[in-house]
Amino acid sequence: MSGRTGTPEPAADAAIPHPPAPTGRGLDPLTARRRFVAVSFLFWLPIGMSIATGVLLFTDRGMGLAAIAGFFAVHSLTAAAMELPTGGLSDVIGRRTVLAAAGLLNCTAFTLFGLAGAAWAIALGMALMGCARALSSGPAEAWYVDTVHAHAGPDADLRTGLARGSAAMSAALALGTLLGGGLPWLLGLGVGEWLTDATGGLVIPLSVPALLGALVEVVFVLYVLSALPEPPRPRATLRGVVGGVPAAIAAGLRLGARDGLIRRVLLTASAAGAALAAVELLTPGRAAALMGTAESGAVLFAGLACAGFLCSALGSQLAPSAARLTRSSERAVLAGGGVVALGLTLLGITTGSTTPLATTAAVTGYGLVYLGLGIASPNANDLLHRRVDASGRATALSIQSLALQLVAAGAGLAAGTLPPGPLPWLLAAAVVLAGALCWLRRAAPAKPYPKGAADLAQASVDARFGRTDV
Repeated sequence: MSGRTGTPEPAADAAIPHPPAPTGRGLDPLTARRRFVAVSFLFWLPIGMSIATGVLLFTDRGMGLAAIAGFFAVHSLTAAAMELPTGGLSDVIGRRTVLAAAGLLNCTAFTLFGLAGAAWAIALGMALMGCARALSSGPAEAWYVDTVHAHAGPDADLRTGLARGSAAMSAALALGTLLGGGLPWLLGLGVGEWLTDATGGLVIPLSVPALLGALVEVVFVLYVLSALPEPPRPRATLRGVVGGVPAAIAAGLRLGARDGLIRRVLLTASAAGAALAAVELLTPGRAAALMGTAESGAVLFAGLACAGFLCSALGSQLAPSAARLTRSSERAVLAGGGVVALGLTLLGITTGSTTPLATTAAVTGYGLVYLGLGIASPNANDLLHRRVDASGRATALSIQSLALQLVAAGAGLAAGTLPPGPLPWLLAAAVVLAGALCWLRRAAPAKPYPKGAADLAQASVDARFGRTDV
């Protein structure tokens, strides 16, 4: 899963192939796994709580759909701009410090969302959240890999821990959306009016999940600082990280230009960004219109978002079976994209209708979007990792994340400025379908690297991160 607000992205930082030598000291793998799961859950829980109420809260603060689309674009563009500069930052100042900084930025962002009503304050919060998203892309997973390798060596089993960390993220997002959507509704039944009057409108029921999320972020920061000891690791220089950004971008562009399959993977990520932008921006308003009030709409959207994360998890579980059934990962990505396009089409053609049949079709379409993304993403990443060696994997994942974020920003702005109705949904469906159809043709074999190129590529990565141990 991937997205601007509530879906995890590939951890580029964790892919840097420099595990420390085993020492047998430090945390044992089982303890490291438990702490990694706890960190994953605590980081994503507040984000899940903001999903159900974010658009509705901004609407209640007097913001139009175009302005809200602009806020999401600020988040996506900030995350994209900071992705490469922060990609190796945890190698410089440590995983724990970077994660704590991400938590503090999110805490500030959620506080602004909960208390501020001005557009500039919301935009600032979105920018801070985008920075936090870029900072958090990888350090927790990298800490877990480093810790296990330091204790048991590079051949230690990582899959169980990584799978449980991913499950913790999905569980936190699902639980967070339920809490974030249900809490304003419950407050509205009792003390919501009193709360609004007592604070002069500063705190309303819809803003409580954001403020509660800020408190969870404080718990996250304290837990990170106390529970994540770091083993020795190769050091890098800050100047090397920052100075290597243009070279990293150029390397990623050359990677896409050289290999047609990688270009298709990037197109698939871009299409996913368009789909997520439409769903995240337009669904909350439809839910509120269907239910009649913002608070009731938040409850409905919370249930939908929770179901969407479960559908995404199901799609990920079905991804290997889809590849076997279609006889290739390429066709599985094609099938997943087709499912996403079908879901967006159902959401589009049911716009403006609240009949039971139309509502059922819209809910089905919402689930199909996330199911298809869950099927396509693991198969696309499988193709990417088979095509790119360790020396280029971090760059490839960063460029993939950039493609998703940049297209999500543009698609969100387009969806916010287009007239309400089926058009924004159908345009997103067309983009996804175009991205899926590029997989109709089987990919050509990868061009072989020239002799010695692998060593040169690895040296380039080391230079990019200013490594002093090579």
